[in-house]
Amino acid sequence: MKMIDAHIHLDHYQDEEIKRIVLDSAHIEALISVSFHLESSKRNLLLSQKYQKVKPAFGYHPEQSLPSENELNGLLNWMDDHCDEMIAVGEVGLPYYLRQEQGISIAPYLEVLEVFIRKAKIWDKPIVLHAVYDDAPLVCDLLEKYSVSKAHFHWFKGDQKTIDRMIRNGYHISITPDVVYEQEIQQLVSIYPLELIMVETDGPWPFEGPFAGKMTHPNMMEESIRKIALLKKLSAEEVSDVFHQNTKRFYQLTF
Repeated sequence: MKMIDAHIHLDHYQDEEIKRIVLDSAHIEALISVSFHLESSKRNLLLSQKYQKVKPAFGYHPEQSLPSENELNGLLNWMDDHCDEMIAVGEVGLPYYLRQEQGISIAPYLEVLEVFIRKAKIWDKPIVLHAVYDDAPLVCDLLEKYSVSKAHFHWFKGDQKTIDRMIRNGYHISITPDVVYEQEIQQLVSIYPLELIMVETDGPWPFEGPFAGKMTHPNMMEESIRKIALLKKLSAEEVSDVFHQNTKRFYQLTF
């Protein structure tokens, strides 16, 4: 079963863990490694230069303090210099969980996200998004404003109206191993078209259920695929092939 991890924070693993993930998984053809900030982006670039399987995305994760103007400009200038080496812009989006904890304003985060969406359009790169629940429609507004269709909502959660809108716009989602035990994600999978779905781990984020206490590894996607196949009433091989082609096509991977 050939697989591509459509969303992983490979730079957050220890060096030995990275080596094990990359070298001991012949059936994992590629790892889309997303970034948190400039230093994270630089590390992902180095990992991509060391390991052919690693495909880096550069960006600024929203679930943290806002970047200063100098930090943001520094990151954007660096991304401009390394545009040909990045597979996508990401991870970017809105701070849903941080807002729940701290009650911060969303307005400045929307401004930062708009900059990244505008840049993704200019660079002609896919964009990897962290946008769940009430934040997702706001992100859809910006994507529509700039006519960006190559949008990947990772670990997405949202209401039916937003799901319908995303499907109409052809936005992709990716599913984590929590599909094995989370009913909310299972319901999403049953609704969303197979040709717009990819699989991911979001590693090293830990999971529960049968994965409790285990280091998050791309091999876990096998269980995700088997569960999705049951939900879609298809064979695991069929589902795996579709996801493989979806991810190759979306990220323009050539192998």
